[in-house]
Amino acid sequence: MEEQNSLTDLCGQKMKAGCNLMMSKFSMEEIRRSEVPKGSLTTWPLGQASFMIKSPAGVVVALDPYLTNACKAGGERLGMNFDRLTPPPLLPQDLAGIDLYLLTHSHGDHLDPETLSGYREAGGEGPYIGPPETAEMLVELGVPENQVTMTWPNRKHTIGDLNVQATFAIPNSGNDLTHVGYLLSVDGGPTFYYTGDTGYEDILGISAAPHNPDVLLTVINGTFRNMGPVEAALLTKQLDPEVVIPYHHNLFPDTQVPVHVFRTNLCHFDLQNKLRTPKIGQPFTFPEA
Repeated sequence: MEEQNSLTDLCGQKMKAGCNLMMSKFSMEEIRRSEVPKGSLTTWPLGQASFMIKSPAGVVVALDPYLTNACKAGGERLGMNFDRLTPPPLLPQDLAGIDLYLLTHSHGDHLDPETLSGYREAGGEGPYIGPPETAEMLVELGVPENQVTMTWPNRKHTIGDLNVQATFAIPNSGNDLTHVGYLLSVDGGPTFYYTGDTGYEDILGISAAPHNPDVLLTVINGTFRNMGPVEAALLTKQLDPEVVIPYHHNLFPDTQVPVHVFRTNLCHFDLQNKLRTPKIGQPFTFPEA
């Protein structure tokens, strides 16, 4: 009860009822019970850059899970407001039992030490996949080296029926220069391209295009040199996926980007019908029914 109250408090008293409702509608049990059709992938947005992904064979992946309010203190040191606008939809310990803890880089809203700690205290043992500086930080945070697999662009991994391939990403600061994105796919099914935090360059589209991604999960927050709505729309044009889902735009007060601005830029290329905006905890399955 104490943990539940602390999550509710993140919303403020005016949002209390709505936050409780959201928490009651989504749980890890829902993900475990969900059946993913053959030849499909299902994802659940968790806010910021966090997603859960599940394959037809039941492989469950936590991608850059940020399930605390750990960035608030760091934001205050920078004179910025990184206090969550919505509570975490899951608790870190809820992740125990997942099949893969997948990370793009070591920044605190992607590799969150508090989420990691809660997961490990609940018995979570990975495996973890991340690029070099992320892998190093995982070990520094107490994760046994034999649970960590280092990756880099074009390196491939297989977990059950799920294929994971790291892709190129452009880092946005000097304190982690080994950012990656990921291509996630199942044989005979779709490919999801998750950009990670990245600036824009033609090589993003050039490197991802041969994989024909069906779903583009893209950062649209231009803060700290990430792609903004204009660049994300241009990448969508280059790749021409069936669906594009924006992220990293609605959790922190000082880094918000209205989704309609992204949609406006998609309209410039007549791509607005590709846009999907599932809510936190709302499953999205591709191919769509």
